[in-house]
Amino acid sequence: MTLPTTRPTRLQTVLLAIAAPAVVFALYMALIWAPDERTLGTVQRIFYIHVGSAWNAYLSFLIVFVCSIGYLLRRSVSLDALAASAAEIGILFTTLTLATGSFWARAVWNVWWTWDPRLTTTLIMWFMYVAYLLVRAAAEGEERRGRLAGVFGIVAFSTVPLVHFSAIWWRSMHPNIIQPQGGTIRMNMDPEMVVTMMVAVIALTLVNAALLSYRVGLEHLSRHAAALRERVRLEVEY
Repeated sequence: MTLPTTRPTRLQTVLLAIAAPAVVFALYMALIWAPDERTLGTVQRIFYIHVGSAWNAYLSFLIVFVCSIGYLLRRSVSLDALAASAAEIGILFTTLTLATGSFWARAVWNVWWTWDPRLTTTLIMWFMYVAYLLVRAAAEGEERRGRLAGVFGIVAFSTVPLVHFSAIWWRSMHPNIIQPQGGTIRMNMDPEMVVTMMVAVIALTLVNAALLSYRVGLEHLSRHAAALRERVRLEVEY
């Protein structure tokens, strides 16, 4: 058994090459090109990173959900590795969402934290996926770990719609930028802000894809190394 190569794959190189300038362009639009919001002023600009981070947290946890179902049906090691990697990246984006939300709250509500439904449910989601990683770390045996993590990954995904609809189901101070109007959807922002938000979402999604590609490669490398250690241990014993 030999270890897989540690050199970046072509996909990883391409994703990184696209994601880096995309982030620079998104920051330019968010900090310079987009107009100031009429009420909040400059502090509103953190909103673009906040929305992009929240979207990518949702996306990462959706990947965990789908891969968890796939693993339980097919027992695919690759799907388990993808789920584990996506969970870590989802926690990263959720942390960024909470951090930018706290800065927003400080500027707008004059507090770093308030037990608003959207903030509270986002924190619950963060804890659920931290618990998911703890389950993975505590479980012994690759198959048992994958099975327990698969079940937990499916259950944990219930927090995603909870977060998304919390500002609608309960009284919340969190702003809703998308409003239904006469059977259509209206964005409560200037067109330039909408474009900037979409660019930021796309840029952070590219970062997500690049991180996921590298993390999955590292996960496979780690599993190969663990298998080699086990093989050496068995050879020494016998």
